[in-house]
Amino acid sequence: MTRVFLPGDTAAVAVGADETAAAIAAEAAARGLDVTIVRTGSYGLYWLEPMVEVETEGGRATYGPVRAEDVASLFAAGFLTGAAHTLAQGRIAEHPWLAGQTRITFARCGVVDPGSLDAYRAHGGLHGLRKAFEIGPERTIDEVAASGLRGRGGAGFPVGVKWRTAREASGPVKYVVCNADEGDSGTFADRMILEGDPFSLIEGMALAAFAAGASKGFVYGRSEYPLANAAFDRALEAARAGGLLGSDVLGSGFAFDIELRIGAGAYVCGEETALLESLEGRRGQVRAKPPLPAHHGLFARPTIVNNVLSLATTPWILAHGGDAYAALGFGRSRGTAPIQLAGNVKRPGLYEAPFGLTLGQIVEEIGGGTASGRPVRAVQCGGPLGAYFPPALFDTPYDYEAFAAREGLVGHGGIVVFDDTVDMAAQARFALEFCAVESCGKCTPCRIGSRRGVEIVDRIRSRREAPAADIALLEELCETLTYGSLCALGGFTPFPVLSALRHFPEDFTSGPKARTAELA
Repeated sequence: MTRVFLPGDTAAVAVGADETAAAIAAEAAARGLDVTIVRTGSYGLYWLEPMVEVETEGGRATYGPVRAEDVASLFAAGFLTGAAHTLAQGRIAEHPWLAGQTRITFARCGVVDPGSLDAYRAHGGLHGLRKAFEIGPERTIDEVAASGLRGRGGAGFPVGVKWRTAREASGPVKYVVCNADEGDSGTFADRMILEGDPFSLIEGMALAAFAAGASKGFVYGRSEYPLANAAFDRALEAARAGGLLGSDVLGSGFAFDIELRIGAGAYVCGEETALLESLEGRRGQVRAKPPLPAHHGLFARPTIVNNVLSLATTPWILAHGGDAYAALGFGRSRGTAPIQLAGNVKRPGLYEAPFGLTLGQIVEEIGGGTASGRPVRAVQCGGPLGAYFPPALFDTPYDYEAFAAREGLVGHGGIVVFDDTVDMAAQARFALEFCAVESCGKCTPCRIGSRRGVEIVDRIRSRREAPAADIALLEELCETLTYGSLCALGGFTPFPVLSALRHFPEDFTSGPKARTAELA
């Protein structure tokens, strides 16, 4: 029997992975060959999807991108024994794009069957949770704090501080909530974990619950991620059957279970307090802080709210020690960054490496520049509310503080590339329109200011030369949004607007027609 590995990842499915799997099964049956197809997560090399791996005596042989129409020629060439073919990629672990990474959070993605707890255990899973049970809650938090792990959802708040605050909060009932509402454009890391290594999230949530003294967890997922939600549901069932969840987790006497809840597509519910409101069955509106969720969170109980990647990284930290994780990184940004490359880029995908790479290295060397072959003009970092960086800032280290010093955001790790055909005034308008559509409506600057911003940009773009008064008004409006908004949705919307104004002023003064003529 030969095992063939093929991603069931959403991105791979979108480019034909299901059709490729069906073609492999049909061709094997027609040839009388005993082939088992294992649907894995993706390694994140999305320009090679659908990627097919074959288990051979010398390791896994890789082929990609493999379309359904390529399957017959692969069988004819003898790919089940790792034979040469024009689609052959060698051993995936030796591929330059993967070999240059430091995979910690994503070490198992693409490697294991995401529905098999035995496969998870065989590849190092559960060591972190067992270690926590050995050393106790306080020392568990000490290890997470020593690692320097910061929230990977975008805020960058120290995870150990959150856990300790929740543990020290009084109350008979506490919760752990995972924010899996991955709404930033150009991001897909949370989905990759849910689809490719869901047990790492389950183990991480169990760790957080043990550390804080919680007995119930909730994962707030996205309705736009049906495959991820189904994969996580299967993992929850397997975790309960295997003793990772339930009344006696891994025989420790500790009780913990997780429930998956699906949101309705509101971007603002990625903000932790709006998420809690939604979980409680109310409209997703932002709460004023304080009180902090760690003191007064879900159902008014002390609650840890962390992102998927933050929680999925903690098992490695407990298994290998906080100091080992802290040894990686740059400045105050410790450990590895889940860099997600998207947009007009030659090699889109997920690249995990220690913080400290420059933006230029990420875009030009790792991403390979633009897919169109035209010059890079702008890169948006940190989602739809992130700043636009021009090539002049490509020396910026990928680091929370370095980006903040240049009025940018690392955010959830998304990097969207644009070539020289992009209209930056239109991108500024999009940011304001996005804020207007997604605002929860609770605070005036966000609800009304974003709409007035769209009107101002429309006035600017409708004229050949933008009057200084309108640009000054737009800048003043951005200042009001920054300091007057209740949450980061309104507070960060000025980042893309002001960075477009600062770095690409010609797009606001020459008008769209002049810009088109210039490119021609």
